[in-house]
Amino acid sequence: MIKKAVVVGGSGFIGSHVADHLSNSGYQVTIYDKAESQWLREDQEFINGNIQDGEKLKKIIAGADVVYNFAALADLNQAIEQPIKTVNINILGNINVMEACHAHGVKRFIYASTVYVHSREGGFYRCSKQASESYVEEYQKTYGLNYTILRYGSLYGPRADETNGLYRVVKLALDNGIVRYEGDVDSMREYIHVDDAAKASIEALNDKFKNESVVLTGQEPMRVIDMLKMLAEILGIPKNKIEFVNNNYSGHYVRTPYAYQPKLGRKYIPPLHVDLGQGLIEMIGEISLQKNNQ
Repeated sequence: MIKKAVVVGGSGFIGSHVADHLSNSGYQVTIYDKAESQWLREDQEFINGNIQDGEKLKKIIAGADVVYNFAALADLNQAIEQPIKTVNINILGNINVMEACHAHGVKRFIYASTVYVHSREGGFYRCSKQASESYVEEYQKTYGLNYTILRYGSLYGPRADETNGLYRVVKLALDNGIVRYEGDVDSMREYIHVDDAAKASIEALNDKFKNESVVLTGQEPMRVIDMLKMLAEILGIPKNKIEFVNNNYSGHYVRTPYAYQPKLGRKYIPPLHVDLGQGLIEMIGEISLQKNNQ
């Protein structure tokens, strides 16, 4: 019997990649999103809808074996400017999805969270993800809804847009010949290619990850300045064109997203992964193509 998967927020960056890998794995995939996916495949179904429409979600999720929720207000700066909207989408919207999963006996609920979740940084976005993770865990204790929480790190790669930090850096470099990063000069990140993250998101359906929190980041921490130097070298931009811009408050962490907390996540490292240099070249090619098609 073909298994059914519903991907809420499946038109976006990570969601669309996960939808494709689910289809490749033999799932019948339904994408539920407020905007139609640019990358919708013939073997996927798209249904237009809002995560705040609980009744519609119940109709769509009926009969599903697994449900992923990627729908979120994910930009840290937007969350700072719109705290009420952040709560409505990231917390109440996620509860709507879980209510539908509980009503229809979904076998596994996959919640897209962030490495910021137990950080001292991340602002209202982090607050919303903390609250939602708690609700996910309580739904399992109270109703038996099995889950896997995926805490994504610094994603990059194809299908990114202006809401993605590395996309903005690459696009500015192509447009103006300047490699500029908004943040601290000592910043470190663990970049993970979106395709690697998507594959790991399917692997998370394995029983060993049931009712677990899984950290999906890069192979090892990397200084942002080293990544910027790599990008400048690829594009032939002089190193004196590398700039750091410090905001008064961006909500981003500097050296680590982690603060001491009792709730730990298991880190999953894909056995094979996209090299950062190759991934940057791929992004450069995609953004250049977008510019040429404008």
